Amino acid sequence: MLSILLVTFPFFALVLCGYVATRRNLLPQAAIPGLNAFVLYFALPCMLYRFGAGTPIAQLLDASLVAVYLLCALLMVALAVVVARRGPGRRLGWNDASFGALVATFPNTGFMGVPLLVALLGAQAAGPTIVTIAVDMLVTSSLCIALSRLDGADEHGAARAARLALKGVLANPLPWSIALGALASALGFALPKPVMGTLSLLADAASPVALFTIGAVLARSQMHSATRTPLADYVPVALIKLVLHPLLLGLIGLGAIALGLPLERFTLTVVVLVAALPSASNVAMLAERFGADNGRIARIILLSTVLAFFSFSAAVAWLT
Repeated sequence: MLSILLVTFPFFALVLCGYVATRRNLLPQAAIPGLNAFVLYFALPCMLYRFGAGTPIAQLLDASLVAVYLLCALLMVALAVVVARRGPGRRLGWNDASFGALVATFPNTGFMGVPLLVALLGAQAAGPTIVTIAVDMLVTSSLCIALSRLDGADEHGAARAARLALKGVLANPLPWSIALGALASALGFALPKPVMGTLSLLADAASPVALFTIGAVLARSQMHSATRTPLADYVPVALIKLVLHPLLLGLIGLGAIALGLPLERFTLTVVVLVAALPSASNVAMLAERFGADNGRIARIILLSTVLAFFSFSAAVAWLT
């Protein structure tokens, strides 16, 4: 366990550094969008391209993995929405319920998961992790955004939201970098050395800047939250993300293997650890954009990130 904490500690420590820097006004809040832009449009796409190009194409086109991970994501969204809409306590509208489902289902795979899992399990963990990013960006987020519009009086709200979500996916550089990396892997294509050197410098910057930015985004969201959110509105969702999500994915994966699906045990271990990651920090920005309770979403992300230092490390110790 100590050896695992020695690997995970620096990742969570960088998140804490970004959080403290923002809370103490050492990092101006006006600088956070610039950090986000650097990570989203430069560093992270380069890192994903490099991993994708260096991963055998068969790993990136693993239909069994896509089926298992997608089924789990759909079940998680359905469960979270039903609990929020019909469960005991305060019942939420479609907008808040849908973004609660998204934050309970979408792990912080891009900013945290890829570098952390590669550090823990080796470069072979990159392929399955990249596949989960593609599923969550293309399907999970689009579905939840579409569901969030069902509160609107306009009966075409969900369809419009789905089109906006699709437009957002197409404008996001991450799916394109994954696709280009997969194409390079399939063709055996290698970039010229000067270009690859530049790309590698940007890729190496992705992990530290992304982790620092997570902390900054969490601090900014908390500082801007104008309402007090009851514990019952966000603690259960954080626990669902950290406990139920990986357990459900593990059970579905083991069931798929028992039924004869060609899903490797190592691949299942990787994606279960992906599910054990804290909630994706970009959900807070999406919730703000679509008018959901951003304070609640930010608290879920913050709590899941704090608790994941212990729960994720325990999951790694248990599974590896």
